[in-house]
Amino acid sequence: MRIGIHTSIAGSIDLAAMRAAELGANTFQIFSASPRSWRASPLDPDAVARLKEARKKFNLRPLVVHDNYLINLAAPDRALRERSIAAFRAEILRSLELGAEYLVFHPGSCRNHPVEEALRTLADSLAEAAQGLVGPLMLLIENTAGSGAALGSDLKDLAELRKLAIERIRFRIGFCLDTAHLLAAGYDVATAGGLEDTLRQVRRRLGLARVKIVHLNDSRAPLGSHIDRHAHIGRGYIGIEGFRRILQHPGLRDKAFILETPIERPGDDRRNLLTVKRLCRKSCTTIKRSK
Repeated sequence: MRIGIHTSIAGSIDLAAMRAAELGANTFQIFSASPRSWRASPLDPDAVARLKEARKKFNLRPLVVHDNYLINLAAPDRALRERSIAAFRAEILRSLELGAEYLVFHPGSCRNHPVEEALRTLADSLAEAAQGLVGPLMLLIENTAGSGAALGSDLKDLAELRKLAIERIRFRIGFCLDTAHLLAAGYDVATAGGLEDTLRQVRRRLGLARVKIVHLNDSRAPLGSHIDRHAHIGRGYIGIEGFRRILQHPGLRDKAFILETPIERPGDDRRNLLTVKRLCRKSCTTIKRSK
């Protein structure tokens, strides 16, 4: 299995790979630049080379890049949308330069516009951002908790977005599912029956094979709350047994699991990773970087 965590690029982007390896992960996620700024410095070619060397040395795969939080490709406001398109194009280019396998993005917010119109706008924005670009990178649409006017809390909307965009860009499009977002959106992944029902819907609407990454997060908010608040593994409304079922489910064994759990005390990242490994241990292959 591939179990990893979002790691910081502070200091130099290659240090994110070293941090992941030191924590005992065999996959990892990063921001390719500051997630809360429109400005992004060019990548340092030497640092990129070191990151690639570290990935090879420690068998860190896949590398997942998460896009900037400011980007809203569905924005009704043209100025914001144009800025988002330019920023997302830059995200694609940096991901290609890094050799990342996946670029995860949120569908964005539609404010008072109808969902159908917002999805068409989003597909138009994706096509514009990716115009003329091609490569092995796969774009992954992430589900959301559905707070406010956020798109993407309903699986059928994710499927519709992929349908609208897939023929217009030269990149493959798949999905990233966040466990905390699923629960907050009303998908009861905390119970055995709820998990099976959720996965039936994923198979029917998205295709389980198109789900490449699972963001593994517990939820501070209850089922159907539409509140996006991540919690430590086992300390939220999904709970230890909920995560044991998720990690040991045969339909999910080939997915890469990435933690985005909070770091409130030193060592929280390591503790959450160890918790996940313990939950896998009874029926899953122990993580080995040499595998």
